Amino acid sequence: MQTIDSLISLLTLERLDEFVFKGKNYQAPWGRVFGGQVLAQALHAAYQTVPPDRYAHSLHAYFILGGDLDIPIDYEVDTIRNGGSFTTRRVVAKQKGKAIFNMAASFQVREEGADHQITMPNVLLPSMLASNTEQLEDIRESNPEYYKRLKLTLPELFEFRSVEKLTTKLMSNSDPYSNLWMCTKEKINLDLPMQQQILAYVSDYNLLFTASLPHREELRNKRSFFASLDHSIWFHRDFKIDEWLLYSMDSPSASNARGFARGSIFTKEGELVASVAQEGLMRIGTA
Repeated sequence: MQTIDSLISLLTLERLDEFVFKGKNYQAPWGRVFGGQVLAQALHAAYQTVPPDRYAHSLHAYFILGGDLDIPIDYEVDTIRNGGSFTTRRVVAKQKGKAIFNMAASFQVREEGADHQITMPNVLLPSMLASNTEQLEDIRESNPEYYKRLKLTLPELFEFRSVEKLTTKLMSNSDPYSNLWMCTKEKINLDLPMQQQILAYVSDYNLLFTASLPHREELRNKRSFFASLDHSIWFHRDFKIDEWLLYSMDSPSASNARGFARGSIFTKEGELVASVAQEGLMRIGTA
């Protein structure tokens, strides 16, 4: 069972050189390296090379090749720039000497400045919602095979509570909007860099799913293949990953076998803490 300690251990890389690190893999049940893991590990690697007074404010990543679960991943960090206020790093993840992922990340010292944000959607609070594990029980008897597959995709470490009824979203076509409350099941006391790494990890769940919502009836009856192509995060404000966060997602477009989705992450009090964008491969085959 995955725990906070095991996740922190997964994200904490072995240092091989000043700018080279090695990471293990989460044994994802779908048989490929989880994109959120590589994203978070790459952010961890970059953090090891920046001054302690600088915090990540954005990262932009490309997934180049699917990762092999049985092979550790090497992370090579390039020191692109060390400025007075900003520090820029480039991270390349490799297996067998081939790049499978690259990321640019920028870090900034604390500064005072203009402050505004959009308003959080008016949605039901997590205390009023069943967990996604509980919501999936609605299809356990009617579609047992689909139920088993979906259960495998729910992470043990995080509590997810969909605002919109999950089984309806899974089984029927709907508009490409989705709201999800999330937090760790365990209480933790971690510094901001590790909080950001865990948020990067969990941000890869559910986002591309939003792009599939107008196509669920077709997807249920045909083989399909989903994979992240790129992923960006902007960190706006501090947060705690063990307190409820609302992941408010939408998908403006899907075309050419690609789906594009974006998300805003709010605290329960309505403070916008991060923005996310992702494009992913959405190949729908024949039955």
